[in-house]
Amino acid sequence: MRAPSPHLALYILHCTTQDPQPLFDTALRSLVSFLCLSGPHGPPIRIGGIYINDRYRGRDPRDFRDMPRLNERIRAMEIRVVDEDGGQLGIMSSREANDLARSRNLDLVEVAPQAKPPVCRIIDYGKYKYEQSKREGEARKKQKTSDLKGIRMRPRIDEHDLVTKANNARKFLAAGDKVKVTMLFRSREATHPEFARKSMDRMADEIKEVGIVERPPILEGRQMTMILAPKPAA
Repeated sequence: MRAPSPHLALYILHCTTQDPQPLFDTALRSLVSFLCLSGPHGPPIRIGGIYINDRYRGRDPRDFRDMPRLNERIRAMEIRVVDEDGGQLGIMSSREANDLARSRNLDLVEVAPQAKPPVCRIIDYGKYKYEQSKREGEARKKQKTSDLKGIRMRPRIDEHDLVTKANNARKFLAAGDKVKVTMLFRSREATHPEFARKSMDRMADEIKEVGIVERPPILEGRQMTMILAPKPAA
């Protein structure tokens, strides 16, 4: 059960005409309990627009929308508890689970709020977030981003130059990148696109071991383009 509001306790202390000492003690305990509700990794507490726990001072409350419920923020009366080693501790009240987590100097984190009852785990939340961000960073490093490389040719390109450009295209495709082959026309060369198409077909034949034609040659104004893609794994 949460401690009574410190504002109410202090108001009662201010207004009463009886012996103030018992009420003062109650108000002091209430205020201390209220300030400690969040714990070392708990949610932000704000009074009058000011964060009273230094960990979250100056932070926008919207920053915590994706943050799981921790410690005293867990609303369910009864929860299923899993310890830091994955062991099942059974169903208990959220207060008992918070006391258990606090005794181990750890946090109580709600990991499955939709379950009946909700599942909470006793872990070091700071360490958990660090390891999670580290795993996500490693996963991003392993992801291969495909780039679109470019190769330019002339319609009447000679055999040696075509083989050289085909070798470059083969290297790009082997690295997992796509290749855009652009055939540039001069003056009246556009009136004979058959020469350009023949060179494009020759290029596609040269890279067929490592790539495929994703988009066939298309005439666009004074140029013809073709997209090559890496060959799918068998």
